[in-house]
Amino acid sequence: MNLLQHYEQLISYDEWANLEVIRVFRGIEDLPARPLKLLAHIVAAEHLWRARLLGVDSPFPVWPELTVERCEEQVRQLPVLWREYLADDSSDLLDRAIAYKNSKGESYKSLVRDILTHVFMHSAYHRGQIASDIRQAGSVPAYTDFIHGVRQGLVE
Repeated sequence: MNLLQHYEQLISYDEWANLEVIRVFRGIEDLPARPLKLLAHIVAAEHLWRARLLGVDSPFPVWPELTVERCEEQVRQLPVLWREYLADDSSDLLDRAIAYKNSKGESYKSLVRDILTHVFMHSAYHRGQIASDIRQAGSVPAYTDFIHGVRQGLVE
């Protein structure tokens, strides 16, 4: 597996894990506000980073207020957008340095591969927070460990 294929696998993992979170959300009668806020942030942050890679404005603020349905719509759209981005047939795509400003207006330059790694680690971090919140509210969180998804054939 080359590095590009690895990111393809992470895209699959991210989609599967986010859909698992949504599945659990739908089974909770009184979903606490914070888990949904965190999932909406995951979606928005992925769009933000993709926008930075493309040099365009993000379609969402960093902390949007989205419904479960709107999150699901975006969770299903993001893998298509990520794969479209990775379809660039340039051999140097992952090693390109991208200049951008963070949400505080500070300028940075990062490699595409580092940005992609950050995106998927950031999402996993917040899914961990969601799991903790769901467990604390008395429900069973989604089991979204990467290795679980791979072992079960849910992530290819």
